[in-house]
Amino acid sequence: MKSKAHLKSHPIHPMLIPFPLALFTATVLFDIAAIIFNKEALATTAYYIQIVGVAFALIAAVPGIIDYIYTVPPDSSAKKRAGKHGILNTITVIIFLVVWFYKRGESPSAYIFIAAELLGFVLISVAGWMGGTLVYRNHIGVYNRYGNSGKWKEQYFDSSDKTLLVASVNELQENQMKLLHIKDKRIVLAKTENKYVAFDDRCTHKGGSLAGGSIMCGTVQCPWHGSQFNVFNGYVTAGPANEKINIYTLTEQDGNIYLVL
Repeated sequence: MKSKAHLKSHPIHPMLIPFPLALFTATVLFDIAAIIFNKEALATTAYYIQIVGVAFALIAAVPGIIDYIYTVPPDSSAKKRAGKHGILNTITVIIFLVVWFYKRGESPSAYIFIAAELLGFVLISVAGWMGGTLVYRNHIGVYNRYGNSGKWKEQYFDSSDKTLLVASVNELQENQMKLLHIKDKRIVLAKTENKYVAFDDRCTHKGGSLAGGSIMCGTVQCPWHGSQFNVFNGYVTAGPANEKINIYTLTEQDGNIYLVL
């Protein structure tokens, strides 16, 4: 799924997350080193690194929230994973921010704030693991186009009409897909070798976005676990999915393609 927060198709969130991860890790290391070597300068360095890490974490959170809302497929295993990822990162930022204020007080206990920082480090590490899963397994933010299938296309509809103009007959290339957002529905419009087809964007296995997968010879493949569906009747042609996907009726008139809901 192409990220909604990107620079020339490169998702912004993964560009920013190394900064808070590195800065929070450095905070823990400098604070531990300050105790071992009894150097106030090391503790001061950790103090300033810590607040910079919090600032970068908040900056990185903005495109992350945008991707959570608009990129991660709804009602999917990735949505749940992304939610946990965000919660853990939020708790981590709160921990490091609270510890930073604690350090400003009189005679703060080094062992207390180091223990809290180590907890934050563990949490952000687990969150980072989940983030990697979201990218490498769930393809969140991955712009996966292939051959001559054309660029990623999306369109939003606010109308409650039962028949919608969704494309012109020459808009899509062969084996190109277009994701249609129709209120609470996500429908894929695709051009096969023979005709236009439309089907639900949700894989029935784990909720992966079929629009982010690939289509060829009348078969669409989910990018997450490889489930394949016949785009003409919706039936499963290869697992692990067991349930078919919904197929929608299309009509052609005056060089335009209409979706019938």
